[in-house]
Amino acid sequence: MSLPPQVGPDRYAVLGNPVAHSRSPFIHAAFARQTGQAMEYGRVLCPLDGFAGAVREFATGGHGGRARGCNVTVPFKFEALRLAARCSERAALAGAANTLRFDTEGWWADNTDGVGLVRDIEVHAGLPLAGRRVLLVGAGGAGAGLLGPLLAARPAEVVVANRTAQKAQALVDRHAAVAQAQGVRLAASGLDSPGTAFDMVLNASASSLQGQASPVPASVLAPGALAVDLMYGAAAEPFLAWARSAGACARDGLGMLVEQAAESFFVWRGVRPLTAPVLQALRASLAAAP
Repeated sequence: MSLPPQVGPDRYAVLGNPVAHSRSPFIHAAFARQTGQAMEYGRVLCPLDGFAGAVREFATGGHGGRARGCNVTVPFKFEALRLAARCSERAALAGAANTLRFDTEGWWADNTDGVGLVRDIEVHAGLPLAGRRVLLVGAGGAGAGLLGPLLAARPAEVVVANRTAQKAQALVDRHAAVAQAQGVRLAASGLDSPGTAFDMVLNASASSLQGQASPVPASVLAPGALAVDLMYGAAAEPFLAWARSAGACARDGLGMLVEQAAESFFVWRGVRPLTAPVLQALRASLAAAP
């Protein structure tokens, strides 16, 4: 990584549409205080038909200050990868990026979503993925970023379910060699009949943004299964209520949000912050909000 000389706080932001709800500025401000990094982090709402221009404007200082990188959220993760000159192996495998670093020798793209989810499940929730049966719902930009790190954790089986089964199959095909190398059974399905009694159900679809309780039937949940929605706050509540009513252990996406942010922070700054106190502070902040 090559950075120009330091002449004030470096600027970062999350870019997406919608983006006003994002808690990433809270998280990265906490990381910066904890690690003594001179940086600022904001939000940039991008036009649905103008993402590339918005990123370039931010990168060249169109929003003020000197930009070093950004996070990318829905619906631009596939497009973000195409803007970078270089990328990590996990971003290339996903075909999508949630992190850009504006190096002088060319933008670098990464995808920290999957490692963030795995760390949240195994560290904060305390549940190892190894040997589990996992249902991944959604094959869009979010789901694409999750699959590689999930396979690396060596569950017994992963089924990718999507409204368009062909899209799920394409994602599975791209990861087939990784699954084989890790000894993981990997399959694709539609939403109606993805299978039953999974140990973990991970909702990476857009259903929560659309106010739906769940895009899959309750039969996908084994007794006491872990059900995770990548969303948080009010958007996640219908899915969490659905999971609890079916006897599952429901978890929102805040832990994943903090962990993927920590990985992005490391990509940008070369420093790995402590996540547990930031996750605790974030939950307390949201609980106190009116």
